[in-house]
Amino acid sequence: MSRTYKATGINLKTQALGESDKIVTILTQEFGLIRAIAPGARKHNSSLGGRSGMFVVNELLISQGRSSQPATPTLDRITQAETIKTYPGLTKDLGKLAASQYLAEIVLCQALSEQPQAELYELFNEYLQLLEALPKSQGHSVVAHLADGVFHLLALAGLAPQVQFCCLTQRPLTPDLTNPNWQVGFSISAGGTVCLQAWEQLRKERERQKKEEEISQIPNQDSLVSKPSYQKVFHHQDLPKISRRLGAKELLMLQHLSQPEIMQIDAASDYGWLSVEQILRQYAQYHFGRPIRSATLIDSYFAANHDAIV
Repeated sequence: MSRTYKATGINLKTQALGESDKIVTILTQEFGLIRAIAPGARKHNSSLGGRSGMFVVNELLISQGRSSQPATPTLDRITQAETIKTYPGLTKDLGKLAASQYLAEIVLCQALSEQPQAELYELFNEYLQLLEALPKSQGHSVVAHLADGVFHLLALAGLAPQVQFCCLTQRPLTPDLTNPNWQVGFSISAGGTVCLQAWEQLRKERERQKKEEEISQIPNQDSLVSKPSYQKVFHHQDLPKISRRLGAKELLMLQHLSQPEIMQIDAASDYGWLSVEQILRQYAQYHFGRPIRSATLIDSYFAANHDAIV
């Protein structure tokens, strides 16, 4: 008989298998990310039907899969599930559902298998609770909480962008809210915010060094005389690509998100939060090496009422 184990987990993804089964991808506290078969879950009278739905939290009893060939692993099977938490409010609001699926994709990118993931599990559930509790009249708070969730998930993975200091000079950045033309750069490849004055200075230095290199390659009369050959070596600091330019308010929003605790969000500025979400989306996609598919739902849901479209 196959060995069994217990786990507490939340369903992140499901797919059909055969005529009546499902494969469920689950984030568990004890064992991280697991994929298991929910036998008969697609039958209308199955006890696992509702328990295998998205964002359902279950206490699970799972049988380990066995294969006659060691090189061909088989999926584990859910033999028992007891639901302890659901989020019905997420499925009743398209914006909340899109944001929840978006966060689930981030979790799927960073969750580990066969290792405890209690902190990730708790953080993800906390943001689902926050999203579900939002009043319908504050629909655009969804984007603000989504941005906050993405930042904290990235921080948990050790990937959060640097937004308090310039990535080039390591000097603190203080947004000037009194100056409507104040800007700072954001470089995905450099890992966060970049002082535009420092970037411009580095660009000019690179151009100067390039010209000196070109001049040093031009032969002169003295080179025709037999003399020891010396080569001038230039050490370059890479010039990061500026992915986006941010205003003072956008930087301030990002700096608020970087606080360790989950912040109380003021979603009064819809454009600002949409812009911040776009920045974090591009940053996350770069580091995880894959697109966030649910982000298109965020775009389409908010595009009808906003000028800011990704």
